[in-house]
Amino acid sequence: MHKILGLLPLILLFSCNSSGEDVIMNSVDNKWSKKGEQKFNLEISDPQNPKNIIFVVRNNNNYPYSNIRFIVNFTDLQSKKKETDTLNYVLAKPNGEWLGTGFGDTKETLFQYKLNYKFPAKGKYEIGLIQAMRNDILPGIEDIGVKIETAKP
Repeated sequence: MHKILGLLPLILLFSCNSSGEDVIMNSVDNKWSKKGEQKFNLEISDPQNPKNIIFVVRNNNNYPYSNIRFIVNFTDLQSKKKETDTLNYVLAKPNGEWLGTGFGDTKETLFQYKLNYKFPAKGKYEIGLIQAMRNDILPGIEDIGVKIETAKP
């Protein structure tokens, strides 16, 4: 029993996120609709430190394509300034092998959106992702997320 109690602080130490990164995930349950914009709300408290904004995609073998296209709506909620981008990311090699990591059918892939991005001010921001593929309902995507990490100098 004492050995287990001795391990508890060690487990807590490694489970805390002290590396300056946040990950927000939304589940789309293998059926991401073109009308289903995935929204991610960010609270930036240290705009002086540049950030990396990274998209996280979890797909499975039911995904029918080797790439994924997003329409990204990046909004500064204080000034209401909105920036829109259309992006294309590769999920599989030409032979069909998934590029992501993970065991079993689900693979997780990280895609860089903005590197060393300096937020203009402290406050709230929103990132909206819309799938821009041929299908109105896109199968095989399990989760979509945004990872914000402090850029390393």
